[in-house]
Amino acid sequence: MPGIPAFTVETDAAGNQDYTLTIQILLLMTGLTLLPAALIATTSFLRIVIVLALLRQALGTMQTPSNQVLIGLSLFLTLFIMTPVLDKVYSNAVAPYLEEEIQFQKAIELGAKPMHQFMLQQTREDDLGMFAEMADITLTDPQEVPFKVLIPAFMTSELKTAFQIGFMLFIPFLIIDLVVASLLMSMGMMMLSPMIISLPFKLMLFVLIDGWALVVGTLANSFVVPGGI
Repeated sequence: MPGIPAFTVETDAAGNQDYTLTIQILLLMTGLTLLPAALIATTSFLRIVIVLALLRQALGTMQTPSNQVLIGLSLFLTLFIMTPVLDKVYSNAVAPYLEEEIQFQKAIELGAKPMHQFMLQQTREDDLGMFAEMADITLTDPQEVPFKVLIPAFMTSELKTAFQIGFMLFIPFLIIDLVVASLLMSMGMMMLSPMIISLPFKLMLFVLIDGWALVVGTLANSFVVPGGI
């Protein structure tokens, strides 16, 4: 008995091509290996994890919270922010494909549109124009920006925004460090590290103002999400 064909392509009346199930599974498994890169390059994860890392450095707590804690918080906050976008991807592409209403290639096209819209709304025009110029592409309609231009422009914009938020987080803690260092110098205690004295005050300030809630809330509200968070 002949087995299942390893590779077949079917073309419908509209000219759309559909691949055999084995090829679809192979493409799906290949896509899963690229999931970490896609998580960083196309979602809110990049901005969140950079801001949290800068916050830890501003507090001066070394490895507390640990990298695992920061990444875990970033992942769940990313899921919270991206839920409206993922719901659109599921309703527009995944659900119709599972019900065999659309073909695999059409599902990919429909699923990419909500992600494209989300990334485009977070991207600065100057970054988008810079990469479009390097790719020798004339942008007439923002909705038609190819992913090869949109993804690097989106990541550049996210890095800029993350560093801007990190700079604002550094200011109050930097002031505390300067005040403590000045007091120690005036008292002649130059051998005592200012970090040892300023750390409790920075932690107390951060707890009193409910810093984690403020930072997480600010990060969530800093994203423009179609349909709202």
